[in-house]
Amino acid sequence: MEAIKISLDDYILSGGGANGESYDHKTDPSVMLKLYFPGKIQQPLDEMFLARKVFDLGIPTPELGEYVVTEDGRYGIRFKRIPNKTSYSRATGDHPEKVKQYAEEFAQMCLQLHATHIDISQFENVKNRYFSLLADNLFFTAEEKEKLSQFIASVPDEDTAIHGDLQFSNAIFADGKQYFIDLGDFCYGNHLFDVGMVYLCCVLSDEAFIKETFHMGKSTSIRFWECFAFDYFGREHTLKDIEAKIRPFAGLKTLIVERDTCRPMPEFRACLKDILQ
Repeated sequence: MEAIKISLDDYILSGGGANGESYDHKTDPSVMLKLYFPGKIQQPLDEMFLARKVFDLGIPTPELGEYVVTEDGRYGIRFKRIPNKTSYSRATGDHPEKVKQYAEEFAQMCLQLHATHIDISQFENVKNRYFSLLADNLFFTAEEKEKLSQFIASVPDEDTAIHGDLQFSNAIFADGKQYFIDLGDFCYGNHLFDVGMVYLCCVLSDEAFIKETFHMGKSTSIRFWECFAFDYFGREHTLKDIEAKIRPFAGLKTLIVERDTCRPMPEFRACLKDILQ
């Protein structure tokens, strides 16, 4: 697919993340732009094709526009802009007194997503993704990799949807409607691989990261997790039992973090202790 050439003069910066930046159109309020950092050409194209398939599944996501490139060679995707949108992390940070409400709404979104059966021939298996990440990891020993591989293989398979990067900043709402965003890691498989990211973001991450990324103190993010956990798993479970189930899957996220940071992450690896011993 050939990218449509656009001028950034028509846009105004509205936010940023790990892979790029988002922009709003200056004169057309119905258009927003997700622009990747320099050098990333294939990634936005891959995300566009994947996002189109996800949208066609009926999973609530922003409507896609075109594959574009700027004058300085940066590639991106245009989306139909959702006016007055707010992420669940930003809303919680701005209104911590509503943490229980926002956690419950986010949990219900996740439950619906994880109950969505999909054609597994059209999407990647989450296990294959982790096997690939494990093979490329530079910091685990061969023996540790074998133990982690056995754990991943032992997880029961599911043919249901997984967001792939289930942070509470990747779910937004506006005018009574909710949407998932940043679906570049969408796949299928066991829901626990997804929920592990919620725990990592809210509980395992340090205070400085949580404040910078999610706009709240760690005590609020922990409270969000606790409310989410009971709404997602049910109040017949104890928080201790829920966290014991989730911690290994949160720990596996270190494979992604170590790939991106090029250094071992002992604070996340601690969740893998029972597997690696």
